[in-house]
Amino acid sequence: MDSVNLRDLVYGLYARRVERRLDHTQVLPKHIGVVLDGNRRWAKASGGTTEQGHKAGASKIQELLGWCVETDVEVVTLWLLSTDNLDRPDEELIPLLGIIENAVRDLAADGRWRVHHVGTLDLLPSRTQTVLKEAEQATDGNAGILVNVAVGYGGRQEIADAVRSLLLDHAHKGTSFEDLAEIVDTDLIASHLYTRGQPDPDLVIRTSGEQRLSGFMLWQSAHSEYYFCEVFWPAFRKVDFLRALRDYAARHRRYGA
Repeated sequence: MDSVNLRDLVYGLYARRVERRLDHTQVLPKHIGVVLDGNRRWAKASGGTTEQGHKAGASKIQELLGWCVETDVEVVTLWLLSTDNLDRPDEELIPLLGIIENAVRDLAADGRWRVHHVGTLDLLPSRTQTVLKEAEQATDGNAGILVNVAVGYGGRQEIADAVRSLLLDHAHKGTSFEDLAEIVDTDLIASHLYTRGQPDPDLVIRTSGEQRLSGFMLWQSAHSEYYFCEVFWPAFRKVDFLRALRDYAARHRRYGA
C-alpha cells in the first residue's frame, strides 16, 4: 500500500470516528455559510496555477453538499465571488468567472439542489447573469438543499441594496418619509435582503486559517457561530466538516447575550 492510499485510509477511519462521536441528539446547524478561501494559496503550495486552484475549489462544492445531506442541513450559502474580487485583473477574473459559471451549471444539472443567487447581478457580466438566472429557474421546483451562490456579493452592498429596495418599494406605495421612519425596523430591512424568507446561518465556516468575515453576511450572521479552519478550501475534507459540526454542537448558543 503506497503512502497516499494509507493516508486516505487513515483519514477515512478518523472521519468515521468523529462522525460516530457527533451527538445527533444535540441541535445541529440547519443553515451553514461557507467562505471558500485559500484556492490561490493551495495552488501555489501545490506548484499549480491560480486557475487550477479555483477549479479544484469548485470541484469540492459537490462533496460539501453531499456531506450536508448526510447531516440534514437545509440551507448552504457559498461565497464564490466578492464585490472586491471584481477588481482583479482580467487575466484572473475572466477565467474565474468561467469556473464559477461551470460550477453553477453543475449544481443546476445535478437535480438535487435549489440554486439561488445572492449578490448584485448588475455588477456581473451578462453571460454570468444569464447562467445564474437560468440555474434558479431550472431548479426552482427541486426539493433538496437550498444552495445560495454568493457571486458579486458584499455584505455592505447587500445592506445598501436592501435599504434602496425598501425606499423604492414605499415610494411606489406613496409612503411619506415621516410614516416610513415610524415603521422601519430590523424585520422590515431583513425582508429586503438577498436572503429574505430564509433562516439566518447558524454556523459560518471559513477555510484557510483567516479569522475574519470580510463582509460575509454581515446582517444575517449577527448571532451565528463561527468556525475557522486552517486548511485551504480545495483540501477541505469530510473530517474537517464534521469537526466544525462537532464544535458547533458543543457550544451553548447565547444569541449575543
